[in-house]
Amino acid sequence: MTDSTATTTTTPTGGGPGRGHGTGAGADMAKRQALRTRRDRVRRWSWGIPMWILALLFLLPFAWMISTSLKPDVEAFRIPMQWIPDQPRWENYTEVLFGESSILIPFGNSVFVAALRVLGELTTATLAGYAFAKLRFPGRGKVFIAYLATSLIPAQLLLVPRFVYFEKLSLYDTLWALILPGMFTVLGTFLMRQYFISQPDEFAEAARLDGANEFQIFVRIYLPNAMSMISALAILTFVWSWNDYETPLVFLSTPENYTLPMGLTSFTDENGAMAAGLSMAASVISIVPILLVFLIFQRRFVRAMTESALK
Repeated sequence: MTDSTATTTTTPTGGGPGRGHGTGAGADMAKRQALRTRRDRVRRWSWGIPMWILALLFLLPFAWMISTSLKPDVEAFRIPMQWIPDQPRWENYTEVLFGESSILIPFGNSVFVAALRVLGELTTATLAGYAFAKLRFPGRGKVFIAYLATSLIPAQLLLVPRFVYFEKLSLYDTLWALILPGMFTVLGTFLMRQYFISQPDEFAEAARLDGANEFQIFVRIYLPNAMSMISALAILTFVWSWNDYETPLVFLSTPENYTLPMGLTSFTDENGAMAAGLSMAASVISIVPILLVFLIFQRRFVRAMTESALK
């Protein structure tokens, strides 16, 4: 009987050469990651600091407006300017809200006009945009191009014909002279059409197979998906209506019908000049609704703009 010898093979463990190689690779990776993080931080600061500077520059007029709204008229244009008044004049806001030339009525008129213009614009723009994007009818492209061509006409050229037209309809010096034209805009229809075109047609085909009519397809399928673009259009329409000065200047003559931009012109001193403190206080109040609307719909507005840029 022959004895056999068993040979045992050992593998390196613990602190062998393999572990040292892995430790070196990990250290190199950590160094590269730290270097990349440092570069990203430098790049972020190199863009962030100029953006903060620009933001502060853009905010300077608003800071001047708030500062002036708390000053007497004699201190409004004093040089050098005092940004923080020694004794803030809060009476300016009280006078603006409850004084002889109160902006509460023009404020309410502006809210009424803006709300109806937004509702009307969203209704007509979504319906027309869907029709131009998804419905098939003869001359669809030509009608849409003709509709777009109307935007080439300057709005100022339409003031006189619109004035005559509204006067014959007994709409002159009424808020409806501001509301009705604002319910139909080329830009709103164009934005909604472009959005609906980007949506797949397969959704509508599947719904038709299930027996849905065209209005049901629009309301239940495409309209819910368009809420981000609808929110963006609502913000734009509200801002246009809220800041509109030219149209009320032409179509309104009774102070009780004035909107807020017209009401801001009623603050004058005993010499007939602009009362800077009161005007700036009224201006501060006038921008509050715009800020609230934007803050409420901010996420959807940014999402709509991002989706439009990507598409």
